Amino acid sequence: MSDSTTGDERRDIAWRPDQATLDRSRLRRLIEATGSATYDGLIARVAADPAWYWREALRDLDLEWHRPWSEIWDLAGGKPFPRWFPEASFNYVQSALDRYAGGPLWSRTALIWEGDGEETRTLTFAELDALTNRAANALRALGVEKGDRVGIFLPMLPETVAATLACGKIGAIFVPLFSGYGAEAIRSRLDDCDASVLITADGFSRRGKRVPLKPVADEALERLARVEHCLVIRRSGADCAWVEGRDVWWHDAVDAASPVGMTEPTAADDPYMILYTSGTTGRPKGAVHIHAGFPIKATHDLAYCFDVQRDDTVFWLTDLGWMMGPWLIAGALMLGATMVLLEGTPDHPGPDRLWTMVERHRITTLGIAPTVIRALMPHGADIVESTDRSSLRALGSTGETWNPGPWRWFFDVVGEGRCPIINYSGGTETSGGIVSSFTIGPIAPCSFTGPVPGMVADVVDERGRPVRGGVGELILREPWVGMTNGLWKDRDRYLETYWSRFPDTWVHGDFAEIDDDGFWFIRGRSDDTLKVAGKRIGPAEIESAAVAHPDVREAAAIGVPHPTKGDAVVVFVIAASAIADVAVTSDAVRRFVGSQLGAALRPERVVFVDDLPRTRNAKIMRRVIRAAWLDLPWGEQSALENVAAAEAIRTLGRSTR
Repeated sequence: MSDSTTGDERRDIAWRPDQATLDRSRLRRLIEATGSATYDGLIARVAADPAWYWREALRDLDLEWHRPWSEIWDLAGGKPFPRWFPEASFNYVQSALDRYAGGPLWSRTALIWEGDGEETRTLTFAELDALTNRAANALRALGVEKGDRVGIFLPMLPETVAATLACGKIGAIFVPLFSGYGAEAIRSRLDDCDASVLITADGFSRRGKRVPLKPVADEALERLARVEHCLVIRRSGADCAWVEGRDVWWHDAVDAASPVGMTEPTAADDPYMILYTSGTTGRPKGAVHIHAGFPIKATHDLAYCFDVQRDDTVFWLTDLGWMMGPWLIAGALMLGATMVLLEGTPDHPGPDRLWTMVERHRITTLGIAPTVIRALMPHGADIVESTDRSSLRALGSTGETWNPGPWRWFFDVVGEGRCPIINYSGGTETSGGIVSSFTIGPIAPCSFTGPVPGMVADVVDERGRPVRGGVGELILREPWVGMTNGLWKDRDRYLETYWSRFPDTWVHGDFAEIDDDGFWFIRGRSDDTLKVAGKRIGPAEIESAAVAHPDVREAAAIGVPHPTKGDAVVVFVIAASAIADVAVTSDAVRRFVGSQLGAALRPERVVFVDDLPRTRNAKIMRRVIRAAWLDLPWGEQSALENVAAAEAIRTLGRSTR
């Protein structure tokens, strides 16, 4: 995930915590308990001794272990390959469900689900536990054992949550699959991890239309002889093909199974999930995550960045196939909070969908991508202000770049100027945040306060030297709880991707900047970086300048080869409203960006388009834009939701040559 802004937009401090926020804060209590006095004091102590920090944080989180830990890591294999919690035993399901049995949380709501048509279901912790046990026992009956890989190709349903927990409960490794994937994307991932079972549904609803899943799964499984069973949830009621002996209805297998089951006492570093992330070229990367890794990091970050506690109701607009899906499930449950799931989209059946959800379910923590706000802003503030959002306590954002206007709209209109926006950036391989904002500190528009506690982060130049007041590579100097245990069956690729640039240093692939006031900014992916007339610049800086023009709602900047400049900038923009003369407006935007950033960075072209290629969680895919414009192969594109947008750009590119 990457969030960003430009260097001159921070004119004020938008958020300062009141005393009630400070008194409530888990992070503040941790700072005081460790004698660190301030956030900066805590971060300095983390940098000096990160293992000390994780010992303190784990004691504060008070999770339940089968066999307690005595040390955080063994670094005999080097920083890229720590041995986590040697000799300890931890299964995250014990902390997510088992420990609540018979207690005050048992009868409280664990999850609230909304379908595409606004139908709802709720499950208490006790009901979720029973469904999880039934699913685990059904998987055992199908022959699934500890260490087996199970693909989950589902939208966000209550059964989706139970399926992920069921895999963890029996020690199997689940593989989240984006619900919008095509057959080849599913096949390649299941083949890479040698999965033996796939859990899917007949279909689901999206924008009022039926989306088939089982036919896509069938096509993928035609070439996967190792997958012995396909467990199918009846969701849409659509007829679907059936392979006897392989296909099993969820209601036949799960409903009849026992609601009681033992949680496997897995080793702390046993894998529980393989989370695939698309690569620019070649096959996707399967980040391996362990029981005492990703779930603990998710719990940690929700607790200390977002201040989620047992009285909170958390909604994050995501799919299971993106890291925020498993992150929400593990983190919310392990904190004893209530999670909200949405099967559908944020603008169906109307553009007020998110705001009415906040009102209906009394959501306290609302997380979305900045591009969702940009898409909803044109519908106006009235539909937001007509709903009751008094339950909101914190707003979350991740996944893409912020611009000042949308950030302000989210803060002032949605959050009524009283909810901090927790800007949060990290990635699939890190299990969550590297940098974040916090409820207890001042927040400047679009900024990050600094590193998430536990993360020894820095910004460095090409030679690995710290940079302040300029753009550099975002790096991590020490391991952290939640760090991927490498890439599935690909040790060399893992080392080359993250550890080869500087000695004993994780290079994340983001450009970042720490300004003179100490605020952090992510400037975009370093592989998206443009070099124009000798100057390196992240696309987000150009995009923010373009979006500041009144005729532009959204923008994506790419670099194209230029004989003298190195890169020439082409900016693709979506209009804020109807435009009378596209050519005149394009030139006006081009000149406007030049006036903002300097003549050397004036775009070569500004191209108006109807849509931009993006993932379902609204992240713009710049590499696809560039490949389409230059008529090059797109590379790995399974995460791309709107292929038509890329094809339209390809057609425009061909017409200009």
